[in-house]
Amino acid sequence: MEKKEIEFLELLEKNGRMEVETLAKLLDMDVKEIEKMMDKLEKEKIILGYSAIVDWAKVLDYEGVTAMIDVKVTPKRGVGFDKVAERIYRFPEVKAVYLMSGAYDLSVSVQGRTMSEIGRFVSEKLSTLDSVISTTTHFILKKYKHDGVIFDHEEDDRRIVVTP
Repeated sequence: MEKKEIEFLELLEKNGRMEVETLAKLLDMDVKEIEKMMDKLEKEKIILGYSAIVDWAKVLDYEGVTAMIDVKVTPKRGVGFDKVAERIYRFPEVKAVYLMSGAYDLSVSVQGRTMSEIGRFVSEKLSTLDSVISTTTHFILKKYKHDGVIFDHEEDDRRIVVTP
């Protein structure tokens, strides 16, 4: 991968809504070159999508709950953890699945309307899978930072205090 492509991806990852013209200026490239690079990276499935980070705590009448679930599994012969992870990420409640090192094999991010809904997901869907040995559920109580974005951060007053 070329150096310009990596720089482009880093800029796009920080701000997926950055204008093509701005990207071209920052990378010292032509707009057509940027569009061609973007198209190429999308076709190669390096750029998988564009998303917004939403502070749901500020949305009235939304009582969404997010949980991180540590899952210990028995890997399938010949395919390791991949088939188990695929089975888990196909559930609509699941937002992310990661293979982890440490005491647990998979980390699963789940969203629901209530804690009870997530509890039902764990007990009725996740725990019943043949390969799942055990789970530990952690409910997210408050987000401070997500994907590099700080939530509810008040800017410090950086002016110098002048007193007589």
